[in-house]
Amino acid sequence: MDDVVGRVEVVGTGLIGGSIGLGLRTRGWHVTGNDADPVVAARALALGALDAVGEDPDASVVFVATPMSSVVEVAGGLLGRRHRRADLVVTDVAGVKTPIARGIVDPAFVGGHPMAGSEQAGVDGADGELFVGATWVLTPTAVTDADAYARLRAVLSSLGAEVVALSPQQHDALVAVVSHVPHLTAAALMNLADRMAEQHASLLRLAAGGFRDMTRVAAGAPDIWPDVCAENAVAIVATLDALVDDLGALRRRVAAADRTGLYEVLEHAAQARRSLPTAAARPERLTEVRVPVPDRPGVLAGITTLAGDLGVNIYDLEIAHSAEGDRGVLVIVVDADSVVALQEALAALGFRSTARQLA
Repeated sequence: MDDVVGRVEVVGTGLIGGSIGLGLRTRGWHVTGNDADPVVAARALALGALDAVGEDPDASVVFVATPMSSVVEVAGGLLGRRHRRADLVVTDVAGVKTPIARGIVDPAFVGGHPMAGSEQAGVDGADGELFVGATWVLTPTAVTDADAYARLRAVLSSLGAEVVALSPQQHDALVAVVSHVPHLTAAALMNLADRMAEQHASLLRLAAGGFRDMTRVAAGAPDIWPDVCAENAVAIVATLDALVDDLGALRRRVAAADRTGLYEVLEHAAQARRSLPTAAARPERLTEVRVPVPDRPGVLAGITTLAGDLGVNIYDLEIAHSAEGDRGVLVIVVDADSVVALQEALAALGFRSTARQLA
């Protein structure tokens, strides 16, 4: 389960692709990259995000950091080039996963989404430490190769990311709530303030910390959002509808001078905000859980997404294959306090597991 260092290729060298390149080069990887705009690729090279511009047929990991609309075409083309390494794993960083999972059905592809970003635009805003402490969602499917998933997970962990597995559909529903609609809400509030500033020139001078914090994400590059909204429209619209309902309820309480009702809503929100999880430090007590599994695609996706559903963080993962080839053992390392809940959930799915506390 040691960190793996080798050769990686990054397709799309903007903010995220450039940050991946910087982070991996710092950690000893050889990084080749390219971009649809040669000027951007040259800038990534000059900034130290790449060792070389171009393709690398010897890369064991390829990150597709292109606009969402081109991920299926680019990643599919890479996977179709069979002269590449047999142990190749290809991933992407797009913010919507379901259409990509439908468009790429290949054992060597593992969908991904780093929940990290910046108001900075382009490769000049790239930061090699951008992913430290950030959640990086992986979306394995029934065809995902377990070894490909494990190799990619090790690379992302080396960047300092906390890796969580979700199904593509679950990912899209959840990010509508915590990412997509907050960005749209911030944009709407910022545009409202800007319109009011046309009549009240001093308005934006009054913008205090709360307003600036809430609208900070509105300063991000807008170019990805039309694709995001088009691809995740169902979940975004449902979340916007729920938000509009909640705002309507607040409006009615304000109009009716319902002090008690307002206090209840605000107090509940305050408690929920204080309960938000922070980037957790590695726990002092870790336990290794070994799960004998059929050696076939789909099993890993089921178990890792189960852990994600339970809120169990997997700190390490390895697959031990049997000599016969039809069975293997999935070895995962989790917080000791999470073991009982995880083993009970595994048993409910028919998996027997054993646990051993690590020193």
